[in-house]
Amino acid sequence: MKNSYSNIFTFNKKILKKTIKNLNNGKVIGLPTETVYGLGGNAYSKKSIQKIFKLKGRPKTNPLIIHYYNINYAKEDVVLNKYFKKLYKKFCPGPITFILKKKKNSKIHSYASAGLNTVGVRFPKHKVARSILKEIKFPLAMPSANRSTRVSPVSAEDVYDEFKEKINLILNGGKCKIGIESTVVDLINDPKILRPGIIDKSKIAKTLKLKINNSYDQKKNRSPGMMEKHYSPGIPVLINQNKHDGKSAFIYLGKKCRNKNFFSLSKNLDLDEAASNLYKIFRLIKKKGYRKIQIGKIPNKGSGIAINDRIRRASNS
Repeated sequence: MKNSYSNIFTFNKKILKKTIKNLNNGKVIGLPTETVYGLGGNAYSKKSIQKIFKLKGRPKTNPLIIHYYNINYAKEDVVLNKYFKKLYKKFCPGPITFILKKKKNSKIHSYASAGLNTVGVRFPKHKVARSILKEIKFPLAMPSANRSTRVSPVSAEDVYDEFKEKINLILNGGKCKIGIESTVVDLINDPKILRPGIIDKSKIAKTLKLKINNSYDQKKNRSPGMMEKHYSPGIPVLINQNKHDGKSAFIYLGKKCRNKNFFSLSKNLDLDEAASNLYKIFRLIKKKGYRKIQIGKIPNKGSGIAINDRIRRASNS
C-alpha cells in the first residue's frame, strides 16, 4: 500500500520483494532503524556505495557503518574479538556500532570503509531493517538518510524532505524510537567510545568490567559522526544559553511553556525522551522559519552526554 508520497511505502511482503529487487540491482533505498532512518545499499557493491556518497555529498574519507542481521553474517567480513562478543550478547540487536578489524578476504568494498583496515558494524533492532537483512545475501552500508553535515531523519517524511524523488523507494517504519545515532565503540585495542549514544559509557564499562575512555575527536576517522560540523539544522545554534533573546527558538528541558518560541525536549526531564525528540524539534524549528536556535543547559549524564555531543557539533556550523 502506498501513501500520498510517490516514493514512500508501507512495509509488507510485497514491498519486501520490491526492496530486495532494488537492492540486488544496486539501488539505494531509505529505511528505518531504531536510531534514525538510513540510506541503505549493498556493502559489497562499488556501484551502490558510490551512489550513497553522491546522494549525501559525503566526504570519501568518512566511512560507512555496515549493518548485518546477526553475528553469523558478520563473521565473514570482520574479526570478532572477546570484547565484541560480550557487548554483542548484552546489547544486540540494538543501537551500538563496533569498530573491528576488517578481514583481508572481506567482500566489503574499500570505498565503504574509506580505505581503512577497520570497519564499523551494527545489528539494528528495527523489524523492517531486520526483515530485509535476513533475506538479502549481503550486508547494508547504511549512513543516516540526510545530506552530509545535516540533521539525521527520524521519519520517512524527513527522508523525502532530504532527497525528494532522488530515491525511488523509502520504507515507512514510523518515527524512530531512539532518535539519535548509535553509540560507536572502538574495539581494536583498548575499548573506547568514539561517538556517544543511548548506550552510555557506564553500561559498556559494566559489561566489559573495564574502565572505558572517550575519544570523540580523532585525526583519522574510524567512525561516522566525528566531524566537528555535523547534525546541523541549517541555522545558527547557540548552546548552554541562560536567557532567551526574545526572537530565536529556545530548546529546553522541562514543563511546556506558553511562549510559542519555546520547545521542550521532555516535560518530564527524561533524557532518553529528550534525545528522541532532538532532531524532530530541530526540523520543526527550521520549517517554522526561525533564523537561530538557542539551547538551554542539558545535564551531561546518561543520554544527555549524547545530546550534548550532537548539539555541540551542530553549533559548529
